[in-house]
Amino acid sequence: MKQLIRSEKLLVRRSKRLGITIYQVDSFTKKPYHGNPAGVCILEIPCNDEWMQKIANEMNLAETAFAIKEGDGYRLRWFTPEVEVDLCGHATLATAHILWDHSYIARDKEIQFYTRSGLLTTRGKGNWIEMDFPIYRERKVPAPDHLLDGLGVQSNYIGKNKMDYLVHIESESILRNIKPDYSILSKVDMRGVIVTSPCDSGEYDFICRFFAPRVGINEDPVTGSAYTCLGPYWKQRLGKNHLKAYQASKRGGEVQVHLLGQRAFISGQAITVMKTEILY
Repeated sequence: MKQLIRSEKLLVRRSKRLGITIYQVDSFTKKPYHGNPAGVCILEIPCNDEWMQKIANEMNLAETAFAIKEGDGYRLRWFTPEVEVDLCGHATLATAHILWDHSYIARDKEIQFYTRSGLLTTRGKGNWIEMDFPIYRERKVPAPDHLLDGLGVQSNYIGKNKMDYLVHIESESILRNIKPDYSILSKVDMRGVIVTSPCDSGEYDFICRFFAPRVGINEDPVTGSAYTCLGPYWKQRLGKNHLKAYQASKRGGEVQVHLLGQRAFISGQAITVMKTEILY
């Protein structure tokens, strides 16, 4: 604890003198102001949880990622404005984008991240970034209290994995027009709620939205970690190992998922839209 306090004081002194850079990256898109924005902070020395939580609250994005060199990779943590989370796809993608784009790591090198969800790796695939994540399959469950009332829809199927509920509904038009009651939905005791349907146009294999008012995010624009569940779910129904998806939030974003064994290879694009300095 004393070491962390000393490290934070050093961090504050150094930030006042040199500035700690923080980036804002739009993930799962190639266009600025689309996809899911994430904060990315590459640290030189450790800092304590309270400081990282304050920075995440100040950024007020779905997640802010903090990475620090560790061995042959990086220790990576993710914070919403309210809490630290176990897994975040779009902020992992954003962090890999910054590490490559600012020459922390050569573009042709794989990045290893040590996280609360174990070892995660990322690699470049042309203009796309591929993340190697564990699969978190759902299992069928009865609708919990508040779930369907909060969404205001009927379901074809309800499942649950270790993080989220999954709700399969009939059509894209219904999905796009969902207007949740977040005060009700926040009573559902899980990280979030994935709502999914087939894509009416056939341009994508499926579409989805993600709601997580319980952790301070009413609707997440694009949720990389949700595809660790969505990928195997739609593979079972469509018989395809490679899937194209669209997350139909206001900002929108494109995701590709490839399933191999017990791993979900989740791919997206990213673009840096802001760069600033933390002074305190």
